Amino acid sequence: MQNYKELIVWQKAHQHVLLVYKYTKVFPKEEQFGLTNQLRRAAASIPSNIAEGAGKSTKKDFANYLPSAFGSSQEVEYLLLLSHELEYLTREDFEKINSLTNEIKAMLISLIKKVRA
Repeated sequence: MQNYKELIVWQKAHQHVLLVYKYTKVFPKEEQFGLTNQLRRAAASIPSNIAEGAGKSTKKDFANYLPSAFGSSQEVEYLLLLSHELEYLTREDFEKINSLTNEIKAMLISLIKKVRA
């Protein structure tokens, strides 16, 4: 077991969730139970899976949770693109959060390789 809060990837994923919540506050009201909810849930799933996996007793158990976090990051990446193309996100906001999404994805890939080694 390790303290998930010490993992830089978890810290970045947590900040990512906060940004997603901030940006989705201004999404149209009709998206509240659609895109807004789906994007928020997928974003929160990334640090949640990291935290849950870090609480397991073996590295192998931890390694089993990380692909779920990565899958959620892929979902978020698409939903952000959709949000931008629907003009719910400005180009500047999209680029900022998409860059962070890609950074998290790269860190997750690296962590998965490290934990599985």
